[in-house]
Amino acid sequence: MSVTTHAAPARGMNALGALSEHIVRVLEKNGADISQLGVPPQPEPTDGLWEDVSVPQARARRNMWRNSIVDAAHDEYLAFRFDHLDENQKPNTLRNWLGSLIEAKKLDARPGTLNMIIPGRIGSGKTAAACTVGNEAAERGLWTLFVKHATYLTWRRPDSAPHNMKAWEVRKKFVECDLLILDELCGEMDVTATEFARRETIDLIDARISAGRPTVYTTNLRSRRKPGSPALGVVDILGERLLSRLESSAHLMRVEGPDRRKPAKPLDW
Repeated sequence: MSVTTHAAPARGMNALGALSEHIVRVLEKNGADISQLGVPPQPEPTDGLWEDVSVPQARARRNMWRNSIVDAAHDEYLAFRFDHLDENQKPNTLRNWLGSLIEAKKLDARPGTLNMIIPGRIGSGKTAAACTVGNEAAERGLWTLFVKHATYLTWRRPDSAPHNMKAWEVRKKFVECDLLILDELCGEMDVTATEFARRETIDLIDARISAGRPTVYTTNLRSRRKPGSPALGVVDILGERLLSRLESSAHLMRVEGPDRRKPAKPLDW
C-alpha cells in the first residue's frame, strides 16, 4: 500500500507587501533590498519632512505640538505661517533662526543662537509670532511644544498636570523637546514671586540651556526693574546669573505696535 503525503504549508513565509511604512524604512536603512523582498515601491512623503526623520515619528511630533496648543486654548494660532506675520513681528528673522535650528539638528550640533527672546506690550503680537515658529518647526520635523509659564508651574505641583501625567513627566517632556515655546515668561510674577516659582523656572531654563535645546520666550516684562517702579523685572525673578546666561546665547526680537486685541471703538461700561 502506498501512502500519499501532502507538504505542510510553509510557516513564516507570509508576503511582505503589507508591511507598514515604518518597517519598510527600517529594512531599507539596514541595507535590505526591498525589491527582492517583493515589497511594492513606497510613496515618498508629501509633507516636506526631512529625510533622516521617520515619517510616523515626525507626524506624531506634529500631533504633540497641536495638542499643546489645544491645551493652551490657542487653537486659532495653528493656521499661522511666516507669510501671515506683519513686519513688526519680523518674519524673516524668525524664518532664518528656525533654519539655523534645523541645520544644527541635522548635524547634531548646538545652535549658534540658542534662544529667541520676544518682549513687547500686551496684545502686540508676540504669542502669534512665537506660535508661528512652532507651527513651522513642527511641520519640519522638530519635536515642538507650547506652554504658558504660569501653566507649567501649576502642572509641576502634585496631581495638577493634565492627561494623568506625573509632575516629573511634565518636567521631562518640556526639558527634552527639541524646541519649546515658553509663553509669558514670569507672567503673573511682576509683583511677587514664590520660592517654588523661582526654583522651577530656573531649573527648566537652566536644564534647556545646558542641553543646548532652543527655546522661544515671550514676555510683557522688562529685563530689569525700572527705578521707582514696584513691578519686578525678569532679573528680579530669575537672578542676574541665569538671566545673563540666557541673554548670552539669545537673540532679542522686540515686537512693537498697538494692542491688536483692543476694540476699534472703546466700550462704554
